[in-house]
Amino acid sequence: MSDVATEVTTGPTIWVPDVLPGFEQFTLELTEDVEGPVVATLVRRARDAARADVPDAGVDVLYVHGWTDYFFQTHLADFWESLGVRFHALDLRKYGRSLREHQTPGFVLSLKTYDEDVEAALAVLGHGPDAVTDRRLVLMGHSTGGLVLSLWTAYHPGRVAGLVLNSPWLEFQTRQVGRRMLEPGVRAQAALAPRSHLVNVDLGYYIRTVSNRFEGEWDIDPRFRPDEGWRATPGWLAAIFRGQERVRRGLGIEAPVLVLLSAASTPPVRWSEAMRRTDTVLDVVGIARRVPRLGSVVTLVQVDGALHDVTLSAPEVRDVVWRETARWFHGYVGARPAPEPEPEPEPEPAWVARLRGWLTGRGPSPAPDRRRSRTTDPSR
Repeated sequence: MSDVATEVTTGPTIWVPDVLPGFEQFTLELTEDVEGPVVATLVRRARDAARADVPDAGVDVLYVHGWTDYFFQTHLADFWESLGVRFHALDLRKYGRSLREHQTPGFVLSLKTYDEDVEAALAVLGHGPDAVTDRRLVLMGHSTGGLVLSLWTAYHPGRVAGLVLNSPWLEFQTRQVGRRMLEPGVRAQAALAPRSHLVNVDLGYYIRTVSNRFEGEWDIDPRFRPDEGWRATPGWLAAIFRGQERVRRGLGIEAPVLVLLSAASTPPVRWSEAMRRTDTVLDVVGIARRVPRLGSVVTLVQVDGALHDVTLSAPEVRDVVWRETARWFHGYVGARPAPEPEPEPEPEPAWVARLRGWLTGRGPSPAPDRRRSRTTDPSR
């Protein structure tokens, strides 16, 4: 697949080897905030490792992770690239590869802050607001990343060909009533001490089901995704509440949207075997009720046996996720159409050839001489 990444506003792109074998990363310098210098990190397959056996579909995917998370799902890149799609992932500011020692993990005061991260990444992909390209763009977000990208897509109509949401955090776990009860206190605390820490309710059950250092399948680096998670800040949670309220009012996204959810949730209060095949982070019923508020063309797929990140589920469940995502992709986005063959020229009419010959003096008159010939009749 072709590489059209050339420059961003910060200068020439400099890709360096990533922590994931066969991948590389590029640091996006962002506007400094109250905590000092800020960066985001773009990750892609190394160019010398990119597969060349699949026709280029003319589509780019940008993936954004969830809370306390980072990009490590190389099998997700494999899936998209098997469709001929060019895949990139973005570690947002203060997450994963982008988190610096002087920063409060995940801290922002508004979800619109991430517009800068997304735009910087899209500029590298060749999808800046003023870019001229025949490539189409699909955004994919997980959990908090799904909420961020839903809002971004609504605020930037016409920029994307499709939006894929993997267990998006469209509603709080206690739903609208609980959110409205909690929000006044959270907002007050956010005004007084926005970077103070709330109670951490992560008991480690989710990481137990996914990390291969416990009982899961996946190699998750605790430097980038700590086992005990992070303690959320009131400034960040107030921003989440505002984003979820915006979803409740309706986003009006015009591009087709695919939402992938588990079929069931298990409250993370005590360990149970059901946690291996359900969402232990979000309330899928509350999320599903918000899905129609995203836009006019929305496909909801609830996958039996899926975890919170549906792409980290058991192999047979992942097969369902890949099948449904591919079906949506081919139905709503699709591969780049093959160029139309040049039509065969119609044969030239005989009279045109005669006219050309007559005009150039290389042929007879274009029409037969219809004048009567005058003959001498010796009998007359």
